Amino acid sequence: MSYIALIPARCGSKSIRLKNIKSFCGKPLIYWTVAALQKTEEIDTIYVATDCDQIESTVNDFGFDKLRVYRRDEKNAKDTSSTESVLLEFIDENKPNPDDFLFLVQATSPFTQAKDFSNAIAKIKEGDSLLSCVNQKRFYWNENGSPINYDHFNRPRRQDFKGEFMENGAFYLSQIKSIVNSKNRISGKIVIYEMPEFTGLELDEPHDWLIGEILMRNYILNKQKDIPKIKMVLSDVDGVLTDCGMYYSEHGDELKKFNTHDGKGFELLRNTGVITGIITSENTKLVKRRAEKLKLDYLKQGMAHQGKLETAMAIAKQENIGLDEVAYIGDDVNCFELLSSVGLAACPSNAINKIKSIPNIINLEVKGGDGALRAFAEIILKHNANF
Repeated sequence: MSYIALIPARCGSKSIRLKNIKSFCGKPLIYWTVAALQKTEEIDTIYVATDCDQIESTVNDFGFDKLRVYRRDEKNAKDTSSTESVLLEFIDENKPNPDDFLFLVQATSPFTQAKDFSNAIAKIKEGDSLLSCVNQKRFYWNENGSPINYDHFNRPRRQDFKGEFMENGAFYLSQIKSIVNSKNRISGKIVIYEMPEFTGLELDEPHDWLIGEILMRNYILNKQKDIPKIKMVLSDVDGVLTDCGMYYSEHGDELKKFNTHDGKGFELLRNTGVITGIITSENTKLVKRRAEKLKLDYLKQGMAHQGKLETAMAIAKQENIGLDEVAYIGDDVNCFELLSSVGLAACPSNAINKIKSIPNIINLEVKGGDGALRAFAEIILKHNANF
């Protein structure tokens, strides 16, 4: 028995342009559902059904080995197109095993976790199809002023009220042959998979984004990783402390444009006892002078025989601290290993997509050279203040 997942993600969106790849908690919105599916052991393949080059490019940059892009027909990607139309088109074109199960997953529900998909697979045995819902303890009324789900003369207490189940749109699960026969995402004996009430929020309007990010950080992200107090902060140079530009004088001298706000960021960290340093692949006197002016504890340039991760590990060992007590900010592929290993990682808004897609990395809204290190420093100072 195989399980596959399909995420419809078209270009068009009336309320929010390119909503499916708009940044949500530092990642493209669709990243969160794809990442949860990637972590679900039972799921074999994930398909993103899109008509959009930008969405295709974005999801391919995630680097997930289960992920495939399915280019949906334009006629099934219009405002008036139903989700069932692309679902049936996908089945007709790809001809999966009729006995296999298919998850229809919505990118606008980023709160779904891998455990939800696994638990749904276990629960589907109770019926033919399954849909995710939240239990809402709300009192509903008809237009004519009559109550729908309670007796207003005997108003129940919330703790005694069973409430009503509402589709949260997160996912649906059915066997392929059932979808084909019924031409619907769910049919037969339908089982409800209950999710927490906060997952009932769908990101359909701009104000939903603000509420959704608060819920995501509070209920999911802050519980995924227990970060200790940060004792050392390291930074890349080009693209982080600079704007990534290469400037030359008439005499051929290479110049770099630094930002004074970053200098103050290093100072604020140092004043609280945090070790500071730079790790960069290049080797220039210019960066050496900048590091000296900032009074940094470490400057590691032009590592010929070891990468940035090995360099940071050596410094951490010398300082008798763990990598989980180190924070690093970088923007390009040569920073990937180190960013993936430290306790707290961040990247400026101009970082490449591979870096932005590192799990739990902080995607800053500031570009390199515009005070990205200062923005990261303020996050670290606030984090350390809790210890």
